[in-house]
Amino acid sequence: MGEAHNHRDSGHGTPSHNHAAGSNARSLSIALAITGSFLVAELVGSFVFNSLALLSDAAHMFTDAAALAIALVAIKVGQRPADRRRTYGYRRFEILAASFNALLLFVVAGYVLWEGINRLIDPQPVGSLGMLVVASLGLLANLVAMRLLTGGKESSLNVKGAYLEVWADMLGSIGVIGAAALIYLTKANWIDPIVAIAIGLWVLPRTWTLLKDTTHILLQGVPSSMNLDDIRRAVNDIGGVESTHDLHVWSVAGDDASLTAHVVLAAGAEPFATRHAIAEMLEKKFGIHHSTIQAEATPCGDEDALHA
Repeated sequence: MGEAHNHRDSGHGTPSHNHAAGSNARSLSIALAITGSFLVAELVGSFVFNSLALLSDAAHMFTDAAALAIALVAIKVGQRPADRRRTYGYRRFEILAASFNALLLFVVAGYVLWEGINRLIDPQPVGSLGMLVVASLGLLANLVAMRLLTGGKESSLNVKGAYLEVWADMLGSIGVIGAAALIYLTKANWIDPIVAIAIGLWVLPRTWTLLKDTTHILLQGVPSSMNLDDIRRAVNDIGGVESTHDLHVWSVAGDDASLTAHVVLAAGAEPFATRHAIAEMLEKKFGIHHSTIQAEATPCGDEDALHA
């Protein structure tokens, strides 16, 4: 009986999305400039003062800079319009970038944990005062970068990934400052690798959450804010709908939702009016602006437990 397509203001290339992307790009550019500058200072300081904790913080700041750079590129690429080969455009590039950031942070945390264990076995002298000054500057850079990224982290997983890395590095900087003060007061150099290991362990759960979220989107899972059973019931409650099957809901970039479904019409139901009612309900109740509904007189194929 045909299909109905609803894609009113779906978010793909709309003015509001472009405005948000432009704002995020500006914030990311400034944060990248600040983070990149202090990254150099921390790297130099870690070698001059022989601090693994400072190197750990520098490593995290490197991933911050990489995350910010990748996020910035992802936004620029994501704004490119759809074409005949990529009908959804390039917005999913942002999710790929966020996944890469998470994997990169796993690698860095693994290195810091390994080196931290070696330093516990063989403690090395640390220049605590220089370590304290550099870590304090790093903390200032993190706080400024976090402030810049706060506005975009709820609307973009890509920006959220960059924000989480800066946030984790901010905590790391606090840890390094505390370690530097303790080492200066007690001369206990083993504190340095302990703090480095703690920083690595602290960031891993948050990195796992980001990787899990991005993987879910790449696997075209149902958006976390939506319940498939609730959507199915709402569709079945529309007048003229007898049942729903082959229901799929997914997201392209984490801040949108698309839906396809086959609905079996009750006897005498008017296909066009029923499809229009379903699309309107999906938009108002669930915020699904891009839906494709196929109306059928009888179910096509077998209906399993998921698609019944």
